[in-house]
Amino acid sequence: MNISEERIALGRSITLPEPWCSADVVVVLPTYQEAANLPTVVRALFDLPLPGLRILVADDNSPDGTGRVAEELADQYGRSRLEVMHRPGKEGLGRAYTAGMSKAIAAGAEFVVQMDSDLSHGPEYLPQMLGTLVSTEADVVIGSRYVAGGSVGAEWPRHRKALSAFANAYVRLLLRLAVRDATAGYKLWRASALKTIDLQTVRSGGYSFQVEMNYRSARRGLKIIELPIHFSDRVEGKSKMNLRTQLESALMPFSLRRYTT
Repeated sequence: MNISEERIALGRSITLPEPWCSADVVVVLPTYQEAANLPTVVRALFDLPLPGLRILVADDNSPDGTGRVAEELADQYGRSRLEVMHRPGKEGLGRAYTAGMSKAIAAGAEFVVQMDSDLSHGPEYLPQMLGTLVSTEADVVIGSRYVAGGSVGAEWPRHRKALSAFANAYVRLLLRLAVRDATAGYKLWRASALKTIDLQTVRSGGYSFQVEMNYRSARRGLKIIELPIHFSDRVEGKSKMNLRTQLESALMPFSLRRYTT
């Protein structure tokens, strides 16, 4: 058992009663260079007590063969449970999510999950997120690092923790958001909420997608709940964050402040 498998094995998930546990949930996994992580996260998701869960992998033509690995997993688990979108190239996290979410909604999903494919977001939190969303009649539940009980991995260097805290404070101040973890990427949505947001008009192509989705949700009066999670650093591969995506993320709040629709 490798480190990532051990970490997931140690996780604990709750079991929801019917009809919640059999809800039609589609998890959108955007991938680029995640061949080493994808089998582990897919197995962990299908091990959850959520028999209605399906997975949609949106791969940006990864040079490491992630798309091929995804196809092998679709054969292994069944193509009714795991679908693969092969996109022409690396177009950004936001573009992958909007494409995957739109496809999930068109296929009739009741709930749509966005989460990283690198094992930073523990799959074991999903049943609790679903139970919280349904029981509170929320529109979106955010897996949050920055509410009481939330945390980040001890392996995070001090400068990364400081940068993350600053980014959240900066975004919240500029956009007047009440969300504590404004840059979080682990969310469970009602399909109806995504339709209200209008995915086809989302501007962000990169990591600022997370902020824009929160802003649009708040502007439309959607009910947002934050649930504490532990955010772990990736086990395999390298972060996709680069200078270009950092600049986009820094400038996007100013653009969104002019967004009025």
